[in-house]
Amino acid sequence: MAAPLFAWPWEFMGSSKIVIYGVFLGKAMYSIYYQQESMKESWCLHIFIICMLRLFVYQLWTSYSNMLFLNRNRIIVKKGVDFKQIDKEWHWDNFILLQAIVAALVLNVFRTLEKEPLWNKNGFAAALALHVAISEPLFYSIHKCFHGKYLFENYHFLHHSSPVPQPYTAGHGTFLEHLLLTVVVGVPIVGTFIIGRGSISLIYGYVLVFDFLRCLGHSNVEIIPHQVFDAIPFLKYILYTPTYHNLHHAETNTNYCLFMPLFDALGNTLNEKSWDMHRKNSLASDKNGRVPDFVFLAHVVDMSSAMHGPFINRSMSSMPYYTRIYMLPFLPISFIVMLIMWAKSKTFLLSFYNLRGLLHQTWLVPRFGFQYFLPFAAEGINKQIEEAILRADRMGVKVISLAALNKNEALNGGGTLFVNKHPNLKVRVDVTEVSLTGATSKLGRAIALYLCRKGVRVLMLTLSAERFKNIQIEAPAEFQNNLVQVTKYQAAQNCKTWIVGKWITPREQKFAPPGAHFHQFVVPPVFQFRRDCTYGDLAAMRLPEDVQGLGVCEYTMERGVVHACHAGGVVHSLEGWTHHEVGAIDVERIDPVWEAAMKYGFKPISNAD
Repeated sequence: MAAPLFAWPWEFMGSSKIVIYGVFLGKAMYSIYYQQESMKESWCLHIFIICMLRLFVYQLWTSYSNMLFLNRNRIIVKKGVDFKQIDKEWHWDNFILLQAIVAALVLNVFRTLEKEPLWNKNGFAAALALHVAISEPLFYSIHKCFHGKYLFENYHFLHHSSPVPQPYTAGHGTFLEHLLLTVVVGVPIVGTFIIGRGSISLIYGYVLVFDFLRCLGHSNVEIIPHQVFDAIPFLKYILYTPTYHNLHHAETNTNYCLFMPLFDALGNTLNEKSWDMHRKNSLASDKNGRVPDFVFLAHVVDMSSAMHGPFINRSMSSMPYYTRIYMLPFLPISFIVMLIMWAKSKTFLLSFYNLRGLLHQTWLVPRFGFQYFLPFAAEGINKQIEEAILRADRMGVKVISLAALNKNEALNGGGTLFVNKHPNLKVRVDVTEVSLTGATSKLGRAIALYLCRKGVRVLMLTLSAERFKNIQIEAPAEFQNNLVQVTKYQAAQNCKTWIVGKWITPREQKFAPPGAHFHQFVVPPVFQFRRDCTYGDLAAMRLPEDVQGLGVCEYTMERGVVHACHAGGVVHSLEGWTHHEVGAIDVERIDPVWEAAMKYGFKPISNAD
């Protein structure tokens, strides 16, 4: 049974708690339109606006913390944020609702506060004095108490259960802790109003600066240069750093302060490693970190899925992608970003995880799916891919795996363009799985040759008799009759299993019989038009259970599932194979790769599921 005041009163509401924000907005609109109050006098509107601004501050800091392409060398805890932590911190904003409700209650009791001015020049100095004199020592004392045996084991452990500090971690705590934090936040504000120096701008300014500094401490990114403290030594006692607070999470009996290490120094709880560790992390920002063992070179699919990145919305990216209605208004921004990326951006780091001591990273080619089918864009895309491969080679990456359109047969010969151009590459270029763009494409050929050897009759839809014949003669003589060329979709109207490697329209899907299943190897997936048929996801495998730091879903895949081309590259890395896997697929290697995947704990995801 949980301790008293552990759970939040609205916990049963789940995500529906958002209606509480709506209550403040509704009350404000009612006051303005029906009671003829000005915005200045409508405190519910101010409460709502402050809540939205606070959410925005935490979102911006979280986005920055996950922009690995900017701060990968500044990260303090070198671990990925996994799904478990993301789920625990899902309702991190409970404290914002709590403080909004408390503010509304205070205003209801002290009605005279509703007539305060917008600005008072003396108010900020008074609030700062009250913060230093009361809020800082009060928080220090409360925080230190919560590290006592009973309070830590029953309350504060929840905050420290997040292995990688993030801005959202600042809000991850129990109801009791945030009730007390509300008092800490409220003292300078209420005190300033009591002495007659309060103003509306003071509330906005103090609350937002308070949130900004809490996010700074929990960001896990060291952004304060050590030269600042070298130039002004006393400043290190006035303002804490992300490194300083990270040490508190690592060694929980030190560094209890709110924002000012001065109180740790006075209380003899300042971690003696704080300044040396800060200098070390600050200096490390100019150096490259650990070289990844494996890189998966991905690409953007479309305008909507571009907003699925962890630096856009961490919570959203931890769930399989689907088109969210509330994100549609942001499509124009996505379009503008696409144009900027097309003109300026280079391949960048998107996410990472660890598997059995190996560091795996996902790099993103800044190109969208439709651009891969523009003839004039092919050269630029190949240049981006080539530069990424050469960069990985210089770094010492062991394996780089090309995803879907990055290894399109028509674009770069399934990756052979780069290997032939750079024969001395040390990095292995792995393309064991390819998006099927037709029956005679690279992956189509592999599927056909593999299945025909298993005694399966394959209807290969292609208009090119020459390409079909070239594939057919590759099959052993006794299995060649299992490969059959067809030129129309109608030829498969009695076939219950369709392998879709070329995008098919709803009209073309009509030729499949009722009960047919569409296996897909095409990006983007086809529209699921037929209700009397079933549709599989893209070819995929579930990563081994001991994967660490994975907190991002790969496009439409569920948690822990990656595309087959990603999985193939991971197996290549784990096995330590020294060959490139480009060009025509060696059908004889399919079963050994499959067996290796099973050995390492990969699990197949059935398209029929």
